[in-house]
Amino acid sequence: MRIVVKVGTSTLAHEGGRLNIRHTEELCKILSDLKNAEHEVILVSSGAIGMGMGKLSLAKRPTDIPTKQAAAAVGQCELMYTYDKLFSEYRHTVAQLLLTGSDFKNEERHINFRNTLLRLLELGALPIINENDTVATEEIKVGDNDTLSALVATSVEADLLILLSDIDGLYTADPHKDKNAVLLAEVEEITPEIMALGGESDGALGTGGMATKLTAAKMCVENGCDMVIANGANPASLYDIVEGKRVGTRFFAKKG
Repeated sequence: MRIVVKVGTSTLAHEGGRLNIRHTEELCKILSDLKNAEHEVILVSSGAIGMGMGKLSLAKRPTDIPTKQAAAAVGQCELMYTYDKLFSEYRHTVAQLLLTGSDFKNEERHINFRNTLLRLLELGALPIINENDTVATEEIKVGDNDTLSALVATSVEADLLILLSDIDGLYTADPHKDKNAVLLAEVEEITPEIMALGGESDGALGTGGMATKLTAAKMCVENGCDMVIANGANPASLYDIVEGKRVGTRFFAKKG
């Protein structure tokens, strides 16, 4: 299988922005094992701004663009250093790709990006992708890594996109506010009623929420790629997800 895994800042970092070592080490170990099982793995990783906050001792996520970009520049170094070190322990080579919306909207750049990514997979590398937050502006940014991961998955015709977040999946209501909310294990069709369950959500470190995940799901299923939303607190669930077992919420690709 060709699998894209998106991991959110809440999985990689503690609330103060410092690396969550236990989660990150386990994630890298399991992704390495999936590669050893001859799956092709692409990692879309948030966390640059969050880690930059920790390194720069910023008390809260910056709101102005220059400070966001400065935090991203510092944090991306830390992020890739960590990934390179951890994946090297399992004899896997990582590659960094930093993208903006222009890399998908411009046909020539999109083809170049796609060719590079596919060649990296052929060479056995594990591509690690993030938005290029150090240069992205409102005009050229994708905006969130849920959408970015869906764009990546559809660009390379992936079989499965897995979004690891701080929630177990899609619920019938906000589980933080409604104790009667029920987890939807499977979604066969993304209807307007399903899209309406997105709501709004903003984390202290990350961006996006359920609305962006549903947009990503719609993009994936319409292009023949299954998508799963699962809780990143348990990276070992990736084994079950890849095997097709019920974990989180699975959105099924349209057939035909």
